[in-house]
Amino acid sequence: MKVQTITEYQHETSTTEYETPTTLDYYYGESDICIKKNSIQFATAVTPVIFLIIVLFSCVGNTLVVWVLVKYENLRSLTNTFLLNLALSDLIFTFGLPFWAYYYMYGWTLGDPACKAVNFVFYTGYYSSIIFLTVLTVHRYMAVVHPMSVVMSRKSLHCYVTSILIWIISLCAAIPQAKFNSVEKHHTDNFVHAQNNHTDVIQLCDFVGEINWKLATTYMQNSFFVTAFVIIAFCYTVILGRLLRPTSHTRRKTVQLILFIVVFFFLGWGPYNVAIFLDSLIAWEISPFNDCELSESIDYWMYVSQMVAFSHCCLNPVFYVFMGIKFRNHLKKMLWTYCRNNTEPQNRNSRLIYSNGEEISMY
Repeated sequence: MKVQTITEYQHETSTTEYETPTTLDYYYGESDICIKKNSIQFATAVTPVIFLIIVLFSCVGNTLVVWVLVKYENLRSLTNTFLLNLALSDLIFTFGLPFWAYYYMYGWTLGDPACKAVNFVFYTGYYSSIIFLTVLTVHRYMAVVHPMSVVMSRKSLHCYVTSILIWIISLCAAIPQAKFNSVEKHHTDNFVHAQNNHTDVIQLCDFVGEINWKLATTYMQNSFFVTAFVIIAFCYTVILGRLLRPTSHTRRKTVQLILFIVVFFFLGWGPYNVAIFLDSLIAWEISPFNDCELSESIDYWMYVSQMVAFSHCCLNPVFYVFMGIKFRNHLKKMLWTYCRNNTEPQNRNSRLIYSNGEEISMY
């Protein structure tokens, strides 16, 4: 997953004047440089705002999911355990977005340890979210198609072992991000910071000098997405076939929900994975992807698809929990209890008692 940087550029003219902001992104040959000023200006202006909106909605939605599951549900069941871990994964994924929003605006000024830590935590949430989403789909498939299977065992041991295994896989997949991402400083008068025209220090948090590992992580992300999408599409296709049988008493909303899950998963993560794959072809200098205009167009695609894909952490609570009748009832109960607790003291203090003992309400 490539988080585009927006911090510097080099623009040579006859008067050696500099413009801002743009980026020094790719070299073509020994002397030609592809300048991508317009796409970087777009990312600088739009991406931080979208990321902060995603953070707001994701934190509220996923925190409500965690609270309701812990307070009202039985966490020994596989479904609730996976839903809880999915919400935690989305929260961990969301944790990195404010840092990337800051990075888009000012470059990486938080130091090398923070660069490694944020990348590691962010990608741990990314991989665990996709895996828990896929496993939850498989569990639903088994519940509908093979309800008597041993996989449907409700023993708490199965919940814990499966969850721990998924987290271990996610942590291992995120290790290259922590090991090979680092901060690199450039000291030259030919670079200008996007927000400060007087500094000659540029700081990047990226796979500095490790292009092979950068490409490897890109293809690993593509592999995770393709595998998850194939499994999710297959499972929900079979589930739909089972639910649409004449003997099935399926509600129309259930069928619509299943279609929404598959369609939004593909529309959310599909374009972004195509974008990062095409971006890797630029690094290979494969024609025609080494053309500057085409490269900038891919960058636009990258920025827009990235915003759409990252917003999926906001949709998971809506699709998997909020649209469930059971969860809505728990949420209503929680809100009703909260409102009652807040209004009771006010009601008690809003009563006047006359000297003859008669009590009346002010409202």
